[in-house]
Amino acid sequence: MNNKLTPKQREHIGRVKMLPCSVCGKPGISDAHHIKQKLQFCVVALCRDCHNSLHGTKALWRVYKMDELDALNNTIENLVNQGLGNASKTDLNEF
Repeated sequence: MNNKLTPKQREHIGRVKMLPCSVCGKPGISDAHHIKQKLQFCVVALCRDCHNSLHGTKALWRVYKMDELDALNNTIENLVNQGLGNASKTDLNEF
């Protein structure tokens, strides 16, 4: 399977990386964690500590009482609040 990112996917992931961590709020630059591999638009902004915790004991996630869906919601909310999640009709027609 081809794992090359499209320009739109690359742009989205780049925007997510500029966001604060969706778990603890630490300012970006963040990692872009894929909730499910190869779903390039289902990524959440995570600082290195929260990203490592997710792939380990998830201790930080338990402290913040969060899961990946909560973090995705925060990521999308941050994108929209920064005006980065607004797709034009032209963009929507491409999907």
